[in-house]
Amino acid sequence: METDTRLAILKQTDPFALLEPEALAPLCDSLTVRNFDAGAYIFRQGDPGCDCLFVIAQGLVEILVEDDCRVESTVGLRRAFDFFGETVVLSGQRYPGSARAKEALTCLCIHRSDLETLIYGHPEFSGFFNTLLAERMRLLYERNLADRSCLIAPTAAPRLFRDQVSRVMSTPLQTCREDAPVARTARKMMQRQVGCLVVVDDGGRFRGILTDRHLVGGLVAEPVCSIDDCTVGRLMDSRLVAISPEAYLGEALMAMVRNRTRQLVVMERDLPVGIVAFSDLLRAQSADSLMRIHDIAEQTDIEGLATVSNGIDRVLDALVEERAGVRETMEIMTRLNDRITRKVIELSQARMETDGWGPPPVDYCWINMGSAARYEQTLRTDQDNAIIFADPTKADIETVSRYFQHLAEQVVDGLARCGFQRCTGGVMASNPKWCRSISRWLEGVRKWMTSPDPEDIRTLTILLDFRSLWGNTSLADTLWEGIGKAFSDSTSAGHMLSRDDQKMTAPIGFLGKIVTERSGPRKGCLNLKTAALVHMINAVRLLAVHQGISTPSTLDRLDRLAEKRFLSPEDAAFYKAGFETLMMFRIRENLKRVRAGESPDNTLDPKTLDKSETLLLKDALSAVSQLQKRIGKTFQVPWMNYFGH
Repeated sequence: METDTRLAILKQTDPFALLEPEALAPLCDSLTVRNFDAGAYIFRQGDPGCDCLFVIAQGLVEILVEDDCRVESTVGLRRAFDFFGETVVLSGQRYPGSARAKEALTCLCIHRSDLETLIYGHPEFSGFFNTLLAERMRLLYERNLADRSCLIAPTAAPRLFRDQVSRVMSTPLQTCREDAPVARTARKMMQRQVGCLVVVDDGGRFRGILTDRHLVGGLVAEPVCSIDDCTVGRLMDSRLVAISPEAYLGEALMAMVRNRTRQLVVMERDLPVGIVAFSDLLRAQSADSLMRIHDIAEQTDIEGLATVSNGIDRVLDALVEERAGVRETMEIMTRLNDRITRKVIELSQARMETDGWGPPPVDYCWINMGSAARYEQTLRTDQDNAIIFADPTKADIETVSRYFQHLAEQVVDGLARCGFQRCTGGVMASNPKWCRSISRWLEGVRKWMTSPDPEDIRTLTILLDFRSLWGNTSLADTLWEGIGKAFSDSTSAGHMLSRDDQKMTAPIGFLGKIVTERSGPRKGCLNLKTAALVHMINAVRLLAVHQGISTPSTLDRLDRLAEKRFLSPEDAAFYKAGFETLMMFRIRENLKRVRAGESPDNTLDPKTLDKSETLLLKDALSAVSQLQKRIGKTFQVPWMNYFGH
């Protein structure tokens, strides 16, 4: 078959029709042509993949599936200019069905490596295969987690993501009624030596939970009624923080950290069946790393908190050893760091009162930015934080500003002592630029949103990722509403943010070659953060703000973009798989350096990867490339490029 004929066939076949002839010409030279007689099987169900995609040049193909009785049923037909075999060529699995020529058949067979070259080099083409690419990444990712967990020296203790809640939960369930007298209920808890009871109705349905802390708080520390007149319903917590018996202990830990509780109600078929407490996790683990989580809230000074926080990184070791997913790992570590930050703020505020500054003169809100705001922390990074305080009267402006400036300095210093390095760029609440009244914040947003100054664009980019951590969260909500309005009113903000990111291209070449650093101490390496992850974070952030999505998490933003149908579910899944893959490599490489006594620098030497890891990395980088191209098309304004030179 002549090259021109091959090209003509591909130009009539989606998605090859999307490509220019210049891109298809090398493919036409490397593909092979195969002929099959009518009735011949191209492949059978269960056969190993043959590493090629079949494009029909002429003829008709039956797609067949065999049932348990080995009876074949036709589930589809493929005609000229269709393709088949796509579910296997990228995943490397066995064929889930059979393909049989219904009449004389001629196919163009495109090898997997040639198909990958087109995918990595042409995002508009690869979008057609995103579902398959995401599935391939998932399979390779899971295999990689299983194969490479040995990077952390194994111990007998951690079983966070192997053991289930049902193994450690307390049963039978200890219960009481809402109208029961507290005095009698407290005696029941002492007799049974339990720290909590589940409050249920006559049908056994959950009504609340009563713990020894509720008793102390409601009867001694801040009495709500006399013990003789008090019932369980007056003191119980009616919030249901539940987990299923099939969940893993790591999921229970994450739920406790997220909800700031020490007990979870184990629910099955909408009825409580047991309790799992933090102490149960400790007994199951025999690990001091989990005890340090418990100890954060007990500290009374920064020195003690710094000692406890220095051991938190051991939790990350356990999570990696346990093959926890990237999303779970990032959330657990971020939530733990949130706890440390809140405790530092609490202690700093108490010290302000002791030193004569008094309580906060107006409401305020402490916000985190960067990876801490996006729930993407693993090893502790440098600080990115700010303070929003309510507008004071004109007469009090200087006094109020001075108070929060001093508080910010106390908190930033405390965080530094707990291992959160000061930001070299000054993005900290101790910098007056990042400690403002709400009206000054809104004024700044309007200015930055229309400014061409690179420093203002950088400031805006940083601020677009923020999350309230302490104080009056309505101030953070007001700031976000102002950002949303300013962004929708601006015709240039999205384009300027996009143009700023487009100056750096994704580190994957036209033929799928990984582009590494050409000089310096890390020559031949890839910086996973600055060369790849930053582009994904920037692109997803821009799309999210454009759609009015306020959540700062990259993965949550992708979920919301899919919910709004701004992204197809297939594209969102592909981008999420790419992001998690890059984060997995980053966590792994940084931990290797820390264990070797070196500083983590987010770099990876591609030459150290095996074949499947290289393929996994290329797929993830192709997701970066696709996102950048999407952003370039969505926020492209020709006149801005003209004046930007």
